[in-house]
Amino acid sequence: MARECELSGIKPIVGHKVSHSNVKTKRRFLPNLVNVTLRSEALGQAYSMRIAAKTLRTVDKHGGLDGYLAKAKDEQLSPKALKIKRDIAKQAEEAAA
Repeated sequence: MARECELSGIKPIVGHKVSHSNVKTKRRFLPNLVNVTLRSEALGQAYSMRIAAKTLRTVDKHGGLDGYLAKAKDEQLSPKALKIKRDIAKQAEEAAA
C-alpha cells in the first residue's frame, strides 16, 4: 500500500535530521495517513479511503466529500477519487436536465 493520500496526493518528503554537532543525516517525513469512510451526499453512498489527517480537516471545511472534490484538481486525485468526482458530476448533470 502506497504512503500517499488518495485525495490530496500528499507523499513522503525527504529532509535532514540535524544533530547537536550539526551533522546532517537523511530522513523521510511520512504523511499522517488515516483510514476513514466518507459519505457522498449526491450519490448517497459511503467510500472508504486512506487520507491524510490534514486533508480530513480540509474536507470538513469544504462541507464534505462532494464539496472537496468539486474544488480539487484532477492531477492530485487517485483513480478511485477521480471516478467518484466524475460520478458526482454526472449525477448533478442528470438532476439539472
